[in-house]
Amino acid sequence: MSSGMRDVPVDADLIRRHAAPVPRYTSYPTAPHFTPAVSAAQYEQWLVELPQDETLSLYVHIPYCTALCWYCGCNTKATRQYRPVASYLEALQREITYVGSLMPSRHRVAHMHWGGGSPNILSADDVRTLAQALRANFHLAEDAEFAVEIDPRDLDASRAEALHDAGVTRVSLGVQDFHVEVQKAIGRMQSFAATARVVDTFRTRGIRSINIDLMYGLPLQTVESVDDTITQVIGLAPDRIAIFGYAHLPERLRQQRLIPKALLPDVTARYAQAQHMAQRLVQAGYVRVGLDHFARPDDELAKATVNRNFQGYTSDTVETLIGLGASAIGQLPQGFVQNAVSSADYARSVAATGLATAKGLAFTDDDRMRGWVIKELMCSLAFSANALRARYGEAGEHLVAIAEDALREDRDGLLERTADGFRITERGRHFVRSICARFDAYLARSRAKHSVGV
Repeated sequence: MSSGMRDVPVDADLIRRHAAPVPRYTSYPTAPHFTPAVSAAQYEQWLVELPQDETLSLYVHIPYCTALCWYCGCNTKATRQYRPVASYLEALQREITYVGSLMPSRHRVAHMHWGGGSPNILSADDVRTLAQALRANFHLAEDAEFAVEIDPRDLDASRAEALHDAGVTRVSLGVQDFHVEVQKAIGRMQSFAATARVVDTFRTRGIRSINIDLMYGLPLQTVESVDDTITQVIGLAPDRIAIFGYAHLPERLRQQRLIPKALLPDVTARYAQAQHMAQRLVQAGYVRVGLDHFARPDDELAKATVNRNFQGYTSDTVETLIGLGASAIGQLPQGFVQNAVSSADYARSVAATGLATAKGLAFTDDDRMRGWVIKELMCSLAFSANALRARYGEAGEHLVAIAEDALREDRDGLLERTADGFRITERGRHFVRSICARFDAYLARSRAKHSVGV
């Protein structure tokens, strides 16, 4: 372990008190509460009601990988043949064309994100074709941020060149952990050398913004093993680093049944790993953003107002997100929409109507208010009664009462009082999801399975 380091002491009782499963709060209300009450016809109406000069973000989902990692919780499937991918792209382009035809005439796309799965499973020609289709049907701003998730194990020079030609400005590389025994335990073998080559490949092509995704709480991980990984990642000098807690939900995710529960660290070990990784990154000069993201001081994420959406923390503050592809979620002023999850259902729906909306949720005034509070807590780690009243008036008083209860009941130093509310302390930062859960009106009646709060 790095010399001169002092880890934050682990208070096992504190951790257990706040380890109850809670949502990740990339949205509010959360996706398990979406229902078929929001139809394709409703979504189409919401789209045509957007203001003519609306600024948008796009999310494009590619639900295929060459191999399925055992820890994965994404909507994806493994394929060694390209035919299913090519067929899916035909449906995706039909949806892009139809949704684009409904867009207000003067709209502007400020951010675009391709996720998966592994978007770099696409051939070089299809990367260019998909990018051209999006640009033909949506007005991408000249300075639009264009991010793509990358599996470094499956990237060749032709695909990297195609991504550059498509206008990608940032790549997000999945790493998780470089420790060989951990990689064997999660079904994902990926060397540091191969990852470093991919970083160099993009940088030599002018794509300077690099994000690396890591995880804690994986089987066989220890503080010592994550320390080794962090040291190697710091050596790559990425602009951003995200550290996610592994969510073990084998009853919902079949591939996770390949991971024996006995190999998983307990909640106190998870906490120790997360805190140690955070401490190393802060000491290396990274700015901590929200719960689990880190950025160089000159990166936009460290300097700008931070937002949180289905891709995690982002400098994208645009409120209208258009989701394209199987399982993709969109957010409009009126509510959330989600496409059919399976590729087959998605393709059938798009062929029939041009849209693939399977479910969603229309916001109530209470949803909007609670969602704003939860986003403020997740992003700025603070609750302001005055800001809440300025935005929502007297309707927010019952949330002010919840905040007062949280302050009164806090015996662990997770919160500190401010002039008109509270801020979350450094001790409480790791438990921000549990603090947010106090403001969640849906959680008590939910049957959804969530990851532990640590």
